[in-house]
Amino acid sequence: MIAPRFALIPVMDHEIHVTEWGDPSGKPLVMWHGLARTGRDFDELAAALSDRYFVICPDTIGRGLSSWSTNPEAEYSVEYYAGIAADLLDHYGFASADWLGTSLGGLIGMRIASGSQADRLSSLIINDIGPELPQEAIDRIVTYVSDPPEFATVSAAEAWLRAVYRPFGPAPDGYWRRMARTSLRRLDSGKLALHYDPRITVQFTASRAELTSWDRYGRITTPCHVIRGRTSDLLTTDILDLMRQRGPRPDATEVDCGHAPSLVTPEGADLIRSILHSLRSDG
Repeated sequence: MIAPRFALIPVMDHEIHVTEWGDPSGKPLVMWHGLARTGRDFDELAAALSDRYFVICPDTIGRGLSSWSTNPEAEYSVEYYAGIAADLLDHYGFASADWLGTSLGGLIGMRIASGSQADRLSSLIINDIGPELPQEAIDRIVTYVSDPPEFATVSAAEAWLRAVYRPFGPAPDGYWRRMARTSLRRLDSGKLALHYDPRITVQFTASRAELTSWDRYGRITTPCHVIRGRTSDLLTTDILDLMRQRGPRPDATEVDCGHAPSLVTPEGADLIRSILHSLRSDG
């Protein structure tokens, strides 16, 4: 696989870790990960698309190698993440970029596309999330994110990640091994924990109003496509149906998995290529 590059970028009093793929002269494509994940989740997909695109995969603050917040109630929010994203676009000199957002990354993309920075996004691919989050799905996510386990070995962590993230769908063994290597931090006790700040779930209380954003979604005009895991509990068929009738009126693709499609297989890369081509043609 093509080797990535790594950057540490000062943004809004934080240091943002970004994995970069491809030639910087290529078409800009931002891939933004889910709630408790990192930009390294996109390695296979970003490598596959780097022949044509300059792909950047940031770690959201509080995750991966990006800095943690000292004011989580204010900064672990979709609005604040969107501000960081806009500054990253400025840093890279992107007048506009295509955006693929998985789960939380989709919320951030919708926030940008519905506001004063909307022209910064050439297209928007929303991976398995909508402008409304079912409470049952939120409860499930908070259960495992707010109280992360500790592991004696990397192998034990990998086994846990494979089980918890099985809904992502089929993925090669190398994906899970890398997920374990890039998702862990060593504690003072010598044990291993997942590489995120457990306080990231504060967005479900301190910024609860951001989790229902139909009014903002209705203002989006950016060419848009929605991907849904066929058994997803976060993006239900009812919510998807409403999304297709409002705002950008996106086309949609269902994938045989739950929340959220990992898109790491060659078929996943082909799907994203096809969607990007279609959105650029529509735009």
